[in-house]
Amino acid sequence: MESLKYAYGYVRVSTGKQDELSPESQERLLKDYAKSNNIVLLDTFFEHGISGRRADKRPEFQRMIGMAKSKEHPVDLILVWKFSRFARNQEESIVYKSLLKKQNNVDVVSISEPLIDGPFGSLIERIIEWMDEYYSIRLSGEVLRGMTEKAIREGYQTAPPLGYKAIGNGQPFVIDEEKYKIVSLIFDEYDNRSSDFTKITRKLNDLHYLTQRGNPFESRSVKRILQNPFYYGLVTWRDTSFIGPHEVRLTKEQFDHRMDKMQKNFKPARRRDVSSCKHWLSGLIKCGYCGATLAWNGGNPHSPGFQCYRYSKGLHKESCSLSVSKATAAVYEYFEQILSGMDFQYKYHAPETPEKVDRRTQLLEELEKLSTREARIRLAYENEVDTLEEYKENKKRLNLARIDLQNELDNLETVSKSNEPSREEILGKVRTVYDIIKDDNVDYETKGVFMRSLIEDIVYDKKNGQMIFTLYIS
Repeated sequence: MESLKYAYGYVRVSTGKQDELSPESQERLLKDYAKSNNIVLLDTFFEHGISGRRADKRPEFQRMIGMAKSKEHPVDLILVWKFSRFARNQEESIVYKSLLKKQNNVDVVSISEPLIDGPFGSLIERIIEWMDEYYSIRLSGEVLRGMTEKAIREGYQTAPPLGYKAIGNGQPFVIDEEKYKIVSLIFDEYDNRSSDFTKITRKLNDLHYLTQRGNPFESRSVKRILQNPFYYGLVTWRDTSFIGPHEVRLTKEQFDHRMDKMQKNFKPARRRDVSSCKHWLSGLIKCGYCGATLAWNGGNPHSPGFQCYRYSKGLHKESCSLSVSKATAAVYEYFEQILSGMDFQYKYHAPETPEKVDRRTQLLEELEKLSTREARIRLAYENEVDTLEEYKENKKRLNLARIDLQNELDNLETVSKSNEPSREEILGKVRTVYDIIKDDNVDYETKGVFMRSLIEDIVYDKKNGQMIFTLYIS
C-alpha cells in the first residue's frame, strides 16, 4: 500500500462560456482521485472566471502557493484536473513547479493527464503545457482581432460606463436615466462646486450609490468617470478612436476645461521639515471634524498637546484637543498591534526615478505644445486658410494625441504591484520605526524623520474616541 500523502486541490474556470468542467465537477474528480490513491485532500482552492495567463492575477493561486511553501510543509502534492488549470503560461508553470519541487518537495499532479516517471515523462508534461499555452495565445489573438475589427467598424466592444446601458444588436449604448443621475452629481460636484475626489466619494457612499459593477465608490472610480471621454462622445479602444452616435450631455469644451482643471490642481503632498516642528508627531495628526492639521499647544508645560488650529481661530465649535501622552500611547499601541499580527492596510508610493521625472516633464511639455498648435489651427480656420473640414480633422487629431499623452501621464502615477515590498519587509520597517520612537535616547527630530517614512497622517476622531492611521510604504 502506498504511503499516506497530503494534498491541496486547485480548481480554476476561466469563463462560463468555455467548454470545460464546472468547478463542482473538477472538485468531485479531485476528491475521487485522492480517495483512490491514499491521499488526504486538506483543502481546495477555487478561482472563478479568472484567466490562467498571469499567476500574479490569481489571488487564490498565490495563497495556495504560499501555504504550500510554509515551514510546516503541510502537503506533498497539488492536484489539478489538467495542467492548464495550474497555468497556461509555460514559463510561469515551470517556475512555480520547480520552486515547489526543489524548495518544498511538492509535486503538481494532473489527475487526467497521468505521466510516467523520468525524463520522458517530464518531456510529455512540457509538450502538454506548450499545447495549452499555444491554444490560449491563439484564442486570445482571435478575440483581439474580432474586437479590433469591430472597433474599426465603429462598434461598441467594451462594457458601457456608468449611466449607460447596452441594448444589443449592434446599437449604440443608451442613457440609463436613473444611473446617469449619479454621473450628473459627480460632474456637478467637481465642475461647479470644487469638490475633490474624496469629498465626492464620501457623498456618493453616504447616498448609498453604487458603481456600474455594484460596488461602493472609491476616489479612483470617481476620477475615472471624470476623465472618461465617452461622456462627450469619444469611443476609444486600444489604438482606435471615433465619435460615437450615442447620446451625450457633456460637451468637448466642458471636458477639456475639466482636464485643464485637474492638471492645474494636481499637487504632490507636502509637509514641513521635521526641524521646524515642535514635536515628532507635529504635522501628522489631523482633526477628525474638519481635516486640518492639529497644531502644537505647549502653553501648559504640565499638559502639552495638540489642538486644531481652525478651532483656535473659531472656525468650528468642536474642540479637538489631544494630549501628548494620549497621542504617543495610541501610536505605540498601533505599532504593537501590527507587530502582534493585526491585519493592516497601507498605501504604496513608487519611488521617483530620474527617468520618471524626465518623462513627466516631457509629457507636460508635449501637452503645452498641443495647446499652442490648437490655437494655431483655430487661427488658420478663422483667417480662412483652412476649410471647416480641415479644421475639424486637425482638431480631432490633436484631441487624440492629447488623450494618448494624458493616459501615459496618468500611467506614470500608476504603481506596479510587482514592485511592492513583501509583508515581511513591511513588518521589518514597522519594527525599526517602533524601536526608534520608543527609545528615550533618540532625539525628537530623528523620531520625526522615521515616523514620516511610514505614516502619512493620523486622523484623531475625538467624537468616537479613536485614531485612524494611514500607513504608506515607498
